[in-house]
Amino acid sequence: MGKRIKNNKTLQSISRIFRFGSIQSVITLSFASISMIAMLLIGIVFYSSFSENARNNATGSTTQIMNQTRLNLEYYLDSMIEISNTIEHNMDSFTSGSIERLEDILSLTLDIREDIESITLYADTGSILMSVPDLKFDTNMVPYDQDWFIFAAANPFEYIFSTPHVQRIYQDIRPWVVTLSRGVVLDFPEGRRNYISTVDMNFSRIEEVCSQVALGHRGYIYVIDGNGKIIYHPQQQLIYAGLRDEDIQKALSSETGSYSEKINGEEISTVIMDVGTSGWKMVGVSYVDEIVRNRRNFNNLIVVILLVGLAFIVLASVFMSYKISQPILRLENQMNRIEKGDFNVDNLEVRGEDEVKQLTRSFNLMIERIRGLMSQIISEQEAKRKNELKALQAQINPHFLYNTLDSIIWMNENKNHEGVSAMTAALAKLFRISISKGNEIILVSEEIEHAISYLTIQKMRYKNKFVYTIDMPEELSGFSTLKLLLQPIIENAIYHGINNIPDEGKIDISVSREEDALVYKVCDNGYGITSDKLKNIFMKESTSRHSSGVGLKNVNERIKLYYGQDYGIEIDSEPEVGTTVYIKIPVTEGNNE
Repeated sequence: MGKRIKNNKTLQSISRIFRFGSIQSVITLSFASISMIAMLLIGIVFYSSFSENARNNATGSTTQIMNQTRLNLEYYLDSMIEISNTIEHNMDSFTSGSIERLEDILSLTLDIREDIESITLYADTGSILMSVPDLKFDTNMVPYDQDWFIFAAANPFEYIFSTPHVQRIYQDIRPWVVTLSRGVVLDFPEGRRNYISTVDMNFSRIEEVCSQVALGHRGYIYVIDGNGKIIYHPQQQLIYAGLRDEDIQKALSSETGSYSEKINGEEISTVIMDVGTSGWKMVGVSYVDEIVRNRRNFNNLIVVILLVGLAFIVLASVFMSYKISQPILRLENQMNRIEKGDFNVDNLEVRGEDEVKQLTRSFNLMIERIRGLMSQIISEQEAKRKNELKALQAQINPHFLYNTLDSIIWMNENKNHEGVSAMTAALAKLFRISISKGNEIILVSEEIEHAISYLTIQKMRYKNKFVYTIDMPEELSGFSTLKLLLQPIIENAIYHGINNIPDEGKIDISVSREEDALVYKVCDNGYGITSDKLKNIFMKESTSRHSSGVGLKNVNERIKLYYGQDYGIEIDSEPEVGTTVYIKIPVTEGNNE
């Protein structure tokens, strides 16, 4: 019987804790819901980021593989160009009547380069003047009606690479080659004559380079010339037979780079590269889903992590809500006893009423007393705020003063008497202008002098971490200005700008007149301010321990209080570039009140 009563009490306690509308139930549901949504969003973002990175890595891998293949192709093509250049450089043997030297050079070249099938020199009539190797020519071969021959004859000194074709120079030898043709012009006593040189490379070498490239199981590369003719394609015969399509014209008209598109529901990545000076293009086609094979495993891992995370969140939310609600329950009991005049609040028992209602009723009983105090505090704070704004110009950061005095002591101990004198003089000027006989208005020249004194001290303290420039036209020095406008801006530039960069800082200060306005301009090359912070920079007081209290917000308020809403501070900043602060006040004739 006793055990049954105890179990009933336990169930009642649990029911009371998780009843609808209780603090614990609200906290549990809210925390669990928000956390679950956050987990789902994080999972989605993480999955998207992984997929994008995987896709980029796949494209990067394809690009690296193709770069190596492109370099190999360019090596073969450049070697053909070098041989062609050798022919040109030694063509003077024709004008001297001796070609043995040129034949020896070309024969040696052919012996060294096994991938070169033949090197031939033609007259402009199509007859063969010289060829290595020295084999029996095919008399049926007519070169002068070929496109490469016509182009080379019409465009001396320009290269043309042919598409793969069967070489027909020699009898009974029909290798599959790529030919480099080039026109050469020689001056003879009887006049100029045109010659055409050709270098034939065995196509199997180019095919070997391209066929070894693996872009997944189905990916491949192909090479086309500037007219869209196929140099190499792993399924070239199927294309010519009409059994396979390849969008060569699209590749031909596209710029070099990487492109992605979906074809029949599959995402295909295409990378296009130029092959040296040949006019060829190399195109790599890969299937992203095939290259990113581990994406499905990653998807399963994400699901498992989300499920485990959600289960953990539910348990954690129940525990946290219990821990949070218990102090509130105890506070509810305390407030009930205090309301009745009973201050003995030790170990009181919950009576089952909704704790939020109890807290509300207790709060209402106390709110009347608080309202009177709040009214008094508001009045006092308004008066205090007015006094603070009026006294802002006389405030100097204690940390700055302490650090300056410490620097003076340190320099004195190190017998740096010149530094002590300079810093003491600058500090004296700083105080003299800050006090300025209690006047709020000083001359522009005095404000600039105050800024120079401040910069002098800071530059010595920071051991020349920054340099500064001052640009004040002489005709503006006699105008009036609120004092202590520049120091807070310079202070922010040092502490929050150039203090965070590894390079030498630079602060440029200038004064200019724009119609009826006087504009101070403070530029630094510091860390800069992000756009989000820049939007809210005037919404709150500076909390930096280095701030003098005369922060951007306070300087802006002083200007607007004294001169009106048309004047104040504007800020232009870009992260990693720097910040420019404009202080705009009206032009008034100089006086020291």
